[in-house]
Amino acid sequence: MDAFIEILKIILPAGLVFLAVFFVIKSFLASEQKKREHELKKTNQNVVLPLKIQAYERVVIYLERINPNTLVVRVNKNGMNAQQLHMELIKTIKSEYEHNLSQQIYVSYGSWELVKTAKEELIKLINISSTKVHHDAPSNELAMMILNIAANLEKKLPNDVALEYVKKEVSHIF
Repeated sequence: MDAFIEILKIILPAGLVFLAVFFVIKSFLASEQKKREHELKKTNQNVVLPLKIQAYERVVIYLERINPNTLVVRVNKNGMNAQQLHMELIKTIKSEYEHNLSQQIYVSYGSWELVKTAKEELIKLINISSTKVHHDAPSNELAMMILNIAANLEKKLPNDVALEYVKKEVSHIF
């Protein structure tokens, strides 16, 4: 029995020292892990932030480029008829959208949804305008119809709504 007590006298303090060291080392390693994660996050932020800003810039450019006032003037060429202009406007909106699809990774879900909605609503506006003009009419008639409908809307153009939202979102980054 004395041998057992002597062994307990050695093992019990050794066990307590082991547990104390174990918890100190565990706490230290957890702290170091948090530091590493923070540094990694900080490094990633330095890499991702410029990409996010660039994505918002490209989204803003897209929204400005699909504004009916600038789009119609840029796409309309001499000698086009209304149907050709209609097809070219739709093609331009879709191709620029496809060119900027990757930006949705860096912008918020809400921003990207508004960009998609703006695209779809402007295509609807162009399609509606196209139904009010004969296909063989000069392209200027369709251009004027689009601009008149856009000007007479009681609400903001969808690209303007999206643009305001994106600008507000970017201002929160800084």
